[in-house]
Amino acid sequence: MGKRLIVQRRGRGTHTFKSWDHLKVGPAKYPPRDKIGDAVVKGVIEEFIHEPGRGTPLARVKLENGVSFIYIPPRGVFLGQEIEIGPNAEPSVGNILPVGKIPEGTMICNVELRRGDGGKIARRSGTYAIVFSHEKGKTLLRLRSKKEKWIKDSCWATVGQVAGGGRTELYFVKAGMKYHLVKKQSKKWPIVRGVAMNPVSHPHGGGSHNRPGKPTTVPRSAPPGQKVGHIAARWVGRKKKRRR
Repeated sequence: MGKRLIVQRRGRGTHTFKSWDHLKVGPAKYPPRDKIGDAVVKGVIEEFIHEPGRGTPLARVKLENGVSFIYIPPRGVFLGQEIEIGPNAEPSVGNILPVGKIPEGTMICNVELRRGDGGKIARRSGTYAIVFSHEKGKTLLRLRSKKEKWIKDSCWATVGQVAGGGRTELYFVKAGMKYHLVKKQSKKWPIVRGVAMNPVSHPHGGGSHNRPGKPTTVPRSAPPGQKVGHIAARWVGRKKKRRR
């Protein structure tokens, strides 16, 4: 009998696959609307925080009304800087306001998909979205992936690009640094290829070749010992051009 597959071991919830939630400093999201209102509320960046497993630095902001929240800072803000939050705030770097009030061509980050969700788009280090146009109560965003997305004008966003953009340009130098980084992200690393295993350890294992040797598409209802490869795939490989 071979060893259990990684999908089977992960499902048991052992210490190898446990989540490091106890190291999280808190949710990085905007404060509720009822604590802000329609007026412009000013706040001060009190401290910068490092959260293990997150490549983006965090900042703690305390507003003048006493509300404190964790904030994804854009590039260029500094300790002690005063920022504004509200529907009538100035569209300058670091301020938080609805996307409908932000001029076209501005780089923004931590954009809400729906009003009040705290921010879902452009939250990783160095990412941003560009306000492309405003039309009929909606704003068109252009993401770094060249995709375009429509959201409502009432969704909040932070003006600027997320800090920490040069993080991916650094080398890990040794495997131990990569190990400790991935461990804090609740992931299994390193991951061994299935074709490099024995047939008792993985469905793709066995044979003196570097290929599975059989189709790798499996149904969604497959058991954990069989559910590897392209799961519930409609098609695999290159798309063939249809002849007219």
